[in-house]
Amino acid sequence: MASNITARGNPGRKKIGKDGVLLFLLSTPFIACMIAFNYFPVYGWVYAFFDYKPGIPLAQTPFAGFAHFKAMFDAPDDLINALVNTLAMNFLNILLSPLAIVFAIMLNEVRSTKYKKFVQTFSTLPNFISWVLVFSLTFAFFSTEGLVNTLLAKLGSSHAVDPIGNERITWLFQAGITVWKTLGWSAIIYIAAIAGIDGELYGAAKVDGANRFRAIWHITVPGVLPTFLVLLLLSISNMLSSSFDQYFVFYNPLVAGKIEVLDYYVYRSGIKVGDYPFATAVGMFKTLVSVILLFSVNFVSKKIRGQSMI
Repeated sequence: MASNITARGNPGRKKIGKDGVLLFLLSTPFIACMIAFNYFPVYGWVYAFFDYKPGIPLAQTPFAGFAHFKAMFDAPDDLINALVNTLAMNFLNILLSPLAIVFAIMLNEVRSTKYKKFVQTFSTLPNFISWVLVFSLTFAFFSTEGLVNTLLAKLGSSHAVDPIGNERITWLFQAGITVWKTLGWSAIIYIAAIAGIDGELYGAAKVDGANRFRAIWHITVPGVLPTFLVLLLLSISNMLSSSFDQYFVFYNPLVAGKIEVLDYYVYRSGIKVGDYPFATAVGMFKTLVSVILLFSVNFVSKKIRGQSMI
C-alpha cells in the first residue's frame, strides 16, 4: 500500500527515469566516439618509455625509462623554438579575439535584415573552407606571379610582396589569415549573447537620452563580457594546441624557424624522422603544460568570476 501511495504521490519519478535512460542511450554514440578518439590514444603514451621501432612488438622492445624526456631537454633549442612560435601565434590570436565582439556589435546595429543576413553568411563561409584551399587562394594572390605582385608590377613598383616566404612577418600574417577565416564564425556566439540581452534595457536607455553608442557601451558590451571572459579563459588554457592544418600547409624552408609550432614539431619528429618515442614524449610534455594552464585558468576564473569552468 505504501509503495502505491509513493508512486501516486510522485507521478514524474518513473517518467524521469525513462527520460534519463533515453538521453543516456542517445548520448552513447558520442560518448563512445569521445572515448575512442580522446582517451583510448592515451595508451600510446607507453611508447615514450621504450626504444620502440616500427615492426617490433612492444614486449620485445628495450625499456628506456625517462631517456627520451631527458633527450628532449638536453638539446632544447628546437623544442624552445617551437614553444615560442606556438605561444606567440596563439597570443596574437587571443589579442585579436575582441574583433569578433566588435564585428558582432556592428552587425547587430545594422537595421536591414537582408543585408545583415548576407554579411553574416558571407563572413561565416571562410570557416568552412579547408586550409588547403586557403593556402591555394593565398598563393594565387601573393606568389611571385600572383595577383598582387602583377598589379604592383603594372603600377611600376619594383618591390614584390611575399608574405608567404617572409620570416619577419610570419606571425602577423598567420594571425591575419586566422582572423579572416574565423571572424564570422566566432561572432555567432556573441550575436547569440546580444540577442539574450533584455530589450527593456535599451528602451530605458533611450528614455534616459542615451544615444546608440552609449547604449552599446553601457548595455551591449557588459552583456557580452561574461561570454568573452569564458572564451578568453578557455583560449588561454588551450594556448599550446595550434591549428596543425594551417601551419602544415604554409610551412616552407623560408619561414620554418617562425612557423614550426609544437604540433608540427611532434609531426616532424615522429612521422618525418621516425623517432616515435621522442615525439610521444614531446606530446606528453605539451599535454602536461596544457593541463597546468587549464587548472591555472580555472583558479583565476574562481577568483575573478566566482565560478569555476571545471
